[in-house]
Amino acid sequence: MLLGCIGDDFTGSSDLANTLTKAGMRTTQYSGIPSEPAAPDVQAGVVSLKSRTIPVEQAIEQSLAALQWLMAQGCEQFFFKYCSTFDSTRDGNIGPVADALVEVLNAERVIFCPAFPGTGRSVYQGHLFVKDVLLNESGMQNHPLTPMVDADIRRWLAPQTKHSVGHVAGQTVFAGRSTIAANLDALHDSGVTYAIVDAIRDEDLMEIGAAVKSAKLVTGGSGVALGLPANFGCQPGRAPWSPQPGKSIALSGSCSIATRAQIKHHAQTHPAKEITAEAVLSNSVAPDEMAQWMMAQDGVPLLYSSAEPDVVANVQKQFGAEAASSALEGFFAEVARCAIAKGATRIITAGGETSGAIVEGLAVQNFEIGPEIDPGVPALRAGSDLVLALKSGNFGAEDFFVKADKVLAGDA
Repeated sequence: MLLGCIGDDFTGSSDLANTLTKAGMRTTQYSGIPSEPAAPDVQAGVVSLKSRTIPVEQAIEQSLAALQWLMAQGCEQFFFKYCSTFDSTRDGNIGPVADALVEVLNAERVIFCPAFPGTGRSVYQGHLFVKDVLLNESGMQNHPLTPMVDADIRRWLAPQTKHSVGHVAGQTVFAGRSTIAANLDALHDSGVTYAIVDAIRDEDLMEIGAAVKSAKLVTGGSGVALGLPANFGCQPGRAPWSPQPGKSIALSGSCSIATRAQIKHHAQTHPAKEITAEAVLSNSVAPDEMAQWMMAQDGVPLLYSSAEPDVVANVQKQFGAEAASSALEGFFAEVARCAIAKGATRIITAGGETSGAIVEGLAVQNFEIGPEIDPGVPALRAGSDLVLALKSGNFGAEDFFVKADKVLAGDA
């Protein structure tokens, strides 16, 4: 294995695996820390964790365990993948996990670059933008678990880490890989360990990737991984895919603006039913009942708990944020298990925490990476008769659920 990757959620990990596969690396995505060695032909391994919102100590422990497994596979470089909207609280988990990885690897000149221009995420003057608005004005300020209320990534990372945080400005990045590398050297010589790197175009990400060729540790969203496979001599290619017949279902726990719009669009032509935290916590709705309902519907039936920010706030006030989210995640995981038992073969999910709970609930060990559905979202094969699409809340076109099903079924 050449490149070892640690992802802090499942949708982001599939996003990264998609990027590496398109760039020509033979990539496998693992669900949790594998218990067996990787296959000998794997060039990039992506260990998917559900560590974004768990207590800091647990996130560090899991990330270090993943690192140890990847090191045992002989990796030459390591990548810590977090969300392209830098999802974290002021106390972590991005900074503390990065600090732990740096200590084990004795890493220097560590970049932080969440930019992903293909999905509208760019970093300029150290600030993270979502399309044409600052991160804290994009709707992410209302995230139920990781509200992002400051777009300055330097200010957001600094309280999370014991290391100094610097900045590689856009004009330096635009000048190319040699200038970027020289700037990182200069920051290192002045005592700076971490550098927020600007990027507004894919071309910038390619140059950044080339500039960190010798870095032991790279951190960022999946976008900055665009430039890494070329460092290992890989060339872009097309992922093979076998169509999956059978029945599809869609499950959504994301409350993002993009997902709510996708739900509204999908519900106009396909069966859709809302599940509330109150109904789950009061046991007034059963997973098997919902799975049976979905299997009886035509098209791509959708079960969702996505809601407007004020509704989410009221739920959290009434039941507690952790209790409400855990109950819904567990419910969706059980629905997925019941649906598969009844014959479902294609599962589409929306939301990082929801997707992670479902993958863990299904005990999937690893994924074969297939074609891209929308930027950042690949088709995934989990077994001979099971395929999935794991969508980050903010990703995907308005007709994502139907588009995903067509790709999974081989009808696209």
